[in-house]
Amino acid sequence: MKVSLLDNGSLVIEHTQLMWNVPGPQVRIPSYAVLVEHDDGLFLFDTGFDLEHTNAILPFELPEQTREQTIPAQLELAGFSVADVTTLVNSHLHFDHVGGNKHFAIRNVVHEGELAQARNHEPFEYFGYSDKTWDHDGARFEAVSGDFEVAPGLWLFETPGHTVGHYSLLVKPGASDVRPMLFAFDVVYTQPALERGVQPGFHIDPRAGVRSIARVKDVAAEHGADIYFSHDADAFATYKHAPDFYEL
Repeated sequence: MKVSLLDNGSLVIEHTQLMWNVPGPQVRIPSYAVLVEHDDGLFLFDTGFDLEHTNAILPFELPEQTREQTIPAQLELAGFSVADVTTLVNSHLHFDHVGGNKHFAIRNVVHEGELAQARNHEPFEYFGYSDKTWDHDGARFEAVSGDFEVAPGLWLFETPGHTVGHYSLLVKPGASDVRPMLFAFDVVYTQPALERGVQPGFHIDPRAGVRSIARVKDVAAEHGADIYFSHDADAFATYKHAPDFYEL
C-alpha cells in the first residue's frame, strides 16, 4: 500500500478549540486528506474544506487555500484524477472534512449515526455541519456502524465524542516489519493534546471523547502504530506530503 497526505490548506482557530478550556493564542492548523493506493482500489479518507464555503460562513477562521491545494489538484499531484478514486470514506461530516465530497459520485462510507446527525444536527453544531454539499444527488452512501474493515488492512475504529459517529483509521500493512499508521482525525488535534488527554473544544459528548482518547492510545499500543494528527501544524511539518508518500 501507498499512503499519500493531500495538503488542503489551513485555518485559524482559538486555542480553546485546539484544546478544550486551555487558553492560549490563536493557532493556524492544517487540513489534509489521506489517499491510500490499495490492491482493492484507490481509497480517499476525508476531502478537506471548500474555500468559498469557508470564506462565506466561517470567515473568522481565515482560510488559506491555493488552487494547488484543492482536492482535484492534490490528487493530480499524487498521480491520479478524481475519476480514479473508487471509495470515499469520511471520518465525520464537519465542513473541514467534506469540502471536496461534491466531486465524487462513488461509494461513500460513513457512520450511520454521523449521517443522521449531520442531516438533523443540534443548533450548536451549525458551523461544524454548515457545508451540506456532501449530501448531493450522486453520493452513494454506505452507512456502517461499529468497527469496520473498509478493505483488507484499512480499519475504521469508532471514536465518538467530537461527533456522534466519528471514526479513526488504522492502516495496517501485511508486513510485520512496517509500522501501521493510525489517523486519529479529530479525537484530539495535536500530539500535546493526546499526551495531556485533552479533547478539542468543539465536541458533542465530552465523556465519550475522553474514552476515545484512551481508545486511540490503546489501538496504537496494540498494533504498534504511529499516530497521525489532523490539525497539528508542528507534526504536519514533519509528515510526507504528496507527491511524496509512505509505503506500507
